Amino acid sequence: MTKTTQKIKYAGLLAVLFLFATTFGLNQIEMAYADKAEGSPGQVSPKSYGSKTNNIVCGDVLCDKSQTNHSIHVKENSIVIQGQEIFYLEAGKENKETILLLHGFPTSSHMYRNLIPALADEFHLVAPDYVGYGRSSMPTVDEFEYTFENQAKIIEEFTEKIGLEKYNLYLMDYGAPIGFRIASENPEKVDSFMVQNGNAYDEGLQEFWDDIKVWWDNKTPENEKKLHHLVTLEATKWQYTHGTRNSDAIDPSNWKTDQDGLDRPGNTSIQLAMLYDYKTNVPLYPQWQQYFQEYQPPMLITWGGNDYIFPEIGAHQYERDLNNVEKYILDTGHFALEEDLDFISQKISEFLN
Repeated sequence: MTKTTQKIKYAGLLAVLFLFATTFGLNQIEMAYADKAEGSPGQVSPKSYGSKTNNIVCGDVLCDKSQTNHSIHVKENSIVIQGQEIFYLEAGKENKETILLLHGFPTSSHMYRNLIPALADEFHLVAPDYVGYGRSSMPTVDEFEYTFENQAKIIEEFTEKIGLEKYNLYLMDYGAPIGFRIASENPEKVDSFMVQNGNAYDEGLQEFWDDIKVWWDNKTPENEKKLHHLVTLEATKWQYTHGTRNSDAIDPSNWKTDQDGLDRPGNTSIQLAMLYDYKTNVPLYPQWQQYFQEYQPPMLITWGGNDYIFPEIGAHQYERDLNNVEKYILDTGHFALEEDLDFISQKISEFLN
């Protein structure tokens, strides 16, 4: 056999090996992405809270900040307030700055499952579920008056009962009117705000709210029926994926967990009661704005700029009344933490430190 023939045979063998390795590798990659899209066990589960911080996912990549080699312990607690069991997550040392995280619709403390371990080395974090949400009590609408005023009173009493004398408020969606009600009545307790797609201005209620406003003004079965789609799986998934950079990268446990809560018997009536009562927040906007002007609490705004529910214009209004605003409009949707956890957690760290 000549040297030339040997070289040709070796080259052919290498080509076959390379083709096999490449094909096998691509298949493995495709399987991994298919598993991710379907919500495989490799994803963060609703109760794992990242388990180890290097499992925290920022969109479709691991967070740079999360590359640590220790576990974050997130405690699952509950406490009875006004006869209702309030479930909450807690992590970090109590002698550090406290962040009280108030969730939006239709979610619960689950929306903070990754943010909490990302910040627990630096801060004390507490995330309660409102009555009728998550793993808190869910009395019927005949047993409990589902209003923002009542939810705010329960959260305020919750903070007192677990010993939170001063705290920073992270507010998202429904969390904004609940948090602003508490803060405007207890300005000495709130050191600062972190606002993610939470509204306090008329300008922030745009097209999404048109049918809701008609219902507020004319509460008929016909007008209410137009809003029943808001508690369907399709609408819940849409809230998480609309306006995102990569909807395939959003963790499906979000809408699966939320929809499980919405599908409980009687929960649709609860959500409609809360949505109808949202109208009571609007007349309080001037009061909250006066509070901003008088007390000038520092505010960090990290806003999903593609949000159809609370559009970007609502983010800019805070600067009318506050002098110390740090604002970031992000290229994502309503639940900005799902794609921009790393960026938001970094900005929170810088803001509070």
